[in-house]
Amino acid sequence: MNIYCKSALHQIKFAITTIVEMIEKLAEHDLQKRPTPSKYSIGELLEHIAIICVADSLISDGASQDKMKKFYLSVSYKNLNEMKDALIINYQFLEDKYMNYTEVELHEKITSYWGVTYSRYEWLLEILAHVYHHRGQLNSMLVHCYGIEPNVPLFE
Repeated sequence: MNIYCKSALHQIKFAITTIVEMIEKLAEHDLQKRPTPSKYSIGELLEHIAIICVADSLISDGASQDKMKKFYLSVSYKNLNEMKDALIINYQFLEDKYMNYTEVELHEKITSYWGVTYSRYEWLLEILAHVYHHRGQLNSMLVHCYGIEPNVPLFE
């Protein structure tokens, strides 16, 4: 396995682990909280975060917009335990996938359905950025909107 992929996966795993720790500070009723009317509730954001590793992996394989719509409609996590389990399982899927790519496969360019072209390794970096972005949103929502202090380190 490529050492750079291993490092990127380590960072994704850290983010996933800390998101799980944040979830453990929540009650089921917190999932309904929606700080901004037209934006995700805490539950919707967590559901989105829980599928990033698989959804973005599909995108990085060149999945069509139609395939992605079908994927998003097929996934539903309705409680904290389902979300925690999905985060862990979906991360493991991503890790297993990237651990099996050859150097040639990591450098292969893949174009998304909206026209962005990256190497598979660059797609992994996009997944890392995506997870960290939404983890930051979740932390901000909890702290600034609801006074819930997760006391979870955001960086090692």
